Order: sequence, then structure tokens, then C-alpha cells
Amino acid sequence: MMQDPVILTLQLDEETTAFLNAEREKHFPAGLNNVPAHLTLFHNLPGAHFDEILKMIGRTAANQYAFPIKLSEVMRLGRGVAYRVSAPPLLPLRAKLVTAFGRWLSGQDRQGFRPHVTIQNKVTIQEASALHAHLSEGFSPIDGRAEGLQLWRYLGPRGRGTHWQPAGAFAFRD
Repeated sequence: MMQDPVILTLQLDEETTAFLNAEREKHFPAGLNNVPAHLTLFHNLPGAHFDEILKMIGRTAANQYAFPIKLSEVMRLGRGVAYRVSAPPLLPLRAKLVTAFGRWLSGQDRQGFRPHVTIQNKVTIQEASALHAHLSEGFSPIDGRAEGLQLWRYLGPRGRGTHWQPAGAFAFRD
């Protein structure tokens, strides 16, 4: 039985993912960028219930059509910067999963949901402010597509930063 916590993310199209990974590579502190760019739906699901979680995610993905997303603005995260993600179908999708996972949700996952992809974190407030200003200047929204759900095992801190291991991918209907 798996005991490591699991993380659920939204799978984006290849082009959007490549752009976000490149941004993360440019702006994330060296040595701390150990996971790919991601939009976290749930931060800490119990690995002890992995098989049940897999079934719930599989059913949800099989009944969900792929949908457009938009990187709609550059946003501040205190000591970091992210791209806000706007997509009308995303909130009802997450609400379904909140209902399915309700008894297992951590405090962090019960809080309000602000869909975003972090491209910089763990820097000074001044560094985050400078990058936010730089990226916001002339920013135009970027279109993309949500194509599925991804599950990751959280392996915790390893050296500098955290590490995740892929644990499943579930495509949406086309």
C-alpha cells in the first residue's frame, strides 16, 4: 500500500506546457526547480487510498471533455510569480472532485481555489516584484487547452527542493 501523499494536477496541451516549463526554467531559483510546471488541483491526497483515488479520477476524466484555458494574467504570489489560469469548466470540474475527495481533503485543499501555474517561488519580495513588473509589461493572454488529469506521488524534500514521481495520467474526452 502506498503511503506517500499524492498530488492531482491538470494536464495541459504540449505547447502550453512547453512554454510554462521554459518560463519556470528561466525564473525559478537554480536547484529548486525539481518538478515540471503544473496547475495543482489538490496538494495532498492520502496515498493509503490510492486505488480509490485512481478510480475516482478515471471516472471523472472519462466524463470530462477537453476544454480551452487561458493564461489570463501575471500574478504575484508573495515571494513568487505565476500565470493565472482562466477556464469556465475548471471550477465545476474541481467542485466535483472536492465532493468525491471531501473526507480526505487537507486544510490547504479546502481553501479557496485560485488556478495558476507558478513560474517563480522562494525568492525575495523584491525579486518577485521585479519579475512581475517585467512579465506584466506588454503581457497578452495565452490560449491553451486542458487535456486531462495527472497524479503524482509526493516524495518530499530531496537535497534542495521537492520531488514528484508520475503516478497516473487520465485523458479527457476529445
